[in-house]
Amino acid sequence: MSVFRTKTVEQSIRDAEGGEHRLKRSLNALDLTVFGIGVIVGTGIFVLTGVAARNTAGPAVALSFVVAGIACGLAALCYAEFASTVPVAGSAYTFAYATIGELPAWIIGWDLMLEMALGAAVVASGWSGYLTSLLKNFGIDLPASLAGDTAVVNVPAALIVLALTAVLVAGIKLSARFNATMVAIKMAVVLLVIVAGLFYVKGANYQPFVPPSHEVDGRGGLAAPLIQVLFGVQPVVFGVFGIFTGAALVFFAYIGFDVVATAAEETRRPQRDLPIGIIVSLAVCTILYVAVSLVVVGMQHYSSLSVSAPLADAFRAVGAPWLATLISVGGIAGLTTVVMILMLGQSRVLFAMCRDNLLPRTLARVHPRFRTPYRITIVIGVMTAILAAFIPLAAIAELVNIGTLFAFVVVSIAVIILRRTRPELPRAFRTPWVPVVPVMSVLACVYLMLNLPVETWLRFLVWMVIGAGVYFGYGRRRSRVSVTEEPVLEN
Repeated sequence: MSVFRTKTVEQSIRDAEGGEHRLKRSLNALDLTVFGIGVIVGTGIFVLTGVAARNTAGPAVALSFVVAGIACGLAALCYAEFASTVPVAGSAYTFAYATIGELPAWIIGWDLMLEMALGAAVVASGWSGYLTSLLKNFGIDLPASLAGDTAVVNVPAALIVLALTAVLVAGIKLSARFNATMVAIKMAVVLLVIVAGLFYVKGANYQPFVPPSHEVDGRGGLAAPLIQVLFGVQPVVFGVFGIFTGAALVFFAYIGFDVVATAAEETRRPQRDLPIGIIVSLAVCTILYVAVSLVVVGMQHYSSLSVSAPLADAFRAVGAPWLATLISVGGIAGLTTVVMILMLGQSRVLFAMCRDNLLPRTLARVHPRFRTPYRITIVIGVMTAILAAFIPLAAIAELVNIGTLFAFVVVSIAVIILRRTRPELPRAFRTPWVPVVPVMSVLACVYLMLNLPVETWLRFLVWMVIGAGVYFGYGRRRSRVSVTEEPVLEN
């Protein structure tokens, strides 16, 4: 039995249309776009702007967001083609299964747990911090042992995860409505920040727009970026190279747009709506990030920006503390949607893996009334709540980033492979300039991965080894592709 056996596109589509493992198609292009905005606009817009401007790019941080947006856009074009060609739950896992093979598909599915499940737990912990800060404004102090960064048991983080699990089980359309409400709140706050901030902008704060570059001492040992260890590249801040260094940092504000592709099986017209949802949500968020970054560096000189709460502190510095409270409200709404949609994406990826027997198939059972994969959703919700409540995640949060970038690389390569192996497949959306765009996407993602610390790479490799052990110990022998009589393609 080859570990590189593939599952045909036709077989994947048949699985999505049959029996007790079939999801309900109820989403449209607007729902998908709002999902995308809901998961992208989170802590990045409230935190990373200040970090990148103060430490790496200066006022030119807006260009860093543009560069990062272009890098994500290249990957988004590849996702859009696959999602419209193979409109089945599972996202990058399903795409890899149809092109590269079963073991690579398993690896990418295992990898997506880093992006989604761990990411949801990290964001839930951040949500608890925002809630604690907001309640302090009203004279309510939650015990440090039960809430915030130093909590022994982070109760608010666990509770928000469990509450959102209930929403996800109750139906995809209810989840979409709840997400739309939260997105409307945080979009209103973001637009208010942009408009109100314009009244406090000073032209002198933009000078120089691209500060002179200079080298800095890099981190040593396992904390050093891999590119520094491999090639002896000395880190540079500010100047033109500082813009690209800033792009490597703010890129992580875009993490999550690929989650839209996991909802392919629940979309009414996936061939049309999925490319719209992926590309439009990414474009809208890029515009918002650029606008916010231009306003915040105009309000306060980049060297004085806060690295923990740049937007809120900028308004406090110009004498408008009431807006800081509204920003906290927007932060809570923003992080709520991020947690929910990351868990939604994770449940659909594992649902597809369970349906293929690579994980216990009984977990892929769909609720007879709500038509959601309720068993796997509950398992994910409980595990995420435990992670958010008990485990300090700051040290391993960068695993979320490397997991996402690895998925982007696999999907970009898979587009080229499927064009060569199945040129006759109907493609409602075609990635332009293949193979140039996918290759550029791979190069951009690999460059960003090289900027991550060596210790992150080591943890990533350990996680992949564990995943390989699970596959060879359980999934390989039980795979539906290996036990059915359906024709199997061998790469």
